Amino acid sequence: MNRFRLSVAAVLLAAALSGCAGTANAPRQEPQPSLEQKASIQPPVVADARERAKAHADLGIAYLRDRNFEVALSEVQIAIEMHDGYAPAHNLKGLIHMALGQNEEADAAFRRAIALASSNPEFNNNYGWFLCQTGKVKESFAYFNQVLRNPLYKTPQTVLHNMGVCAILDKDDVSGESYLFRSLKLDPNNLRAYYLLADIGYRNRRYDDARDWLKQLHAKMEPTAETAWLALRVERKLGDREGEARFTGILRRKFRDAPEYQLLQRGEFD
Repeated sequence: MNRFRLSVAAVLLAAALSGCAGTANAPRQEPQPSLEQKASIQPPVVADARERAKAHADLGIAYLRDRNFEVALSEVQIAIEMHDGYAPAHNLKGLIHMALGQNEEADAAFRRAIALASSNPEFNNNYGWFLCQTGKVKESFAYFNQVLRNPLYKTPQTVLHNMGVCAILDKDDVSGESYLFRSLKLDPNNLRAYYLLADIGYRNRRYDDARDWLKQLHAKMEPTAETAWLALRVERKLGDREGEARFTGILRRKFRDAPEYQLLQRGEFD
């Protein structure tokens, strides 16, 4: 599983913040958390406090995007002091602590956000992802399923993808494959899903399936070091020396500084 590069900091910056999909380096990304901010109509005094809290939370998002965690946390603390009932501020606080690896603080913040807005799909997705990344995979599915039960949630493919990744982390390739396939049906441009499905095929000795997923992926993007390395090993298992040589050449020409090239040099194919 170390091949999936699922560090929390990378997750936040690559997926939650940039929101990019379908780019050349997409297979190194995951959907995971969201920073959506939502306000509701309140009486004038509360609304004013809520608006001021939202302004500081929005600043916190901007600083989090710049990886300025200290200032981001300061802004979100101000937001909470202005209006402790502003749930998005607690959700954002959870994301900041998650990025910093401060798991106890992140857990408390996410729980507070959900206590204030238990049906919010973004908060449930974020907390589910946090639990998954901190070794509580089975607990995470209760929150992911809460999101899927929401008929108004516009991007169920994101949650299905997260569920697929978490199932794989729990060594349940069958469920992981099912969730990823469902996600891909809703979003055919989820490039990371193609790679993960190919990886499942490879690890389960279904090399033709793995090759097919990689072909679909490489039809949408140029090979990266990660995808070329997997493709090379798939072709090697299938005994296709021409295919193996092609991906070996890609690694040698384009990715000599990549860890995958070092594995190739040492002959560590599995």
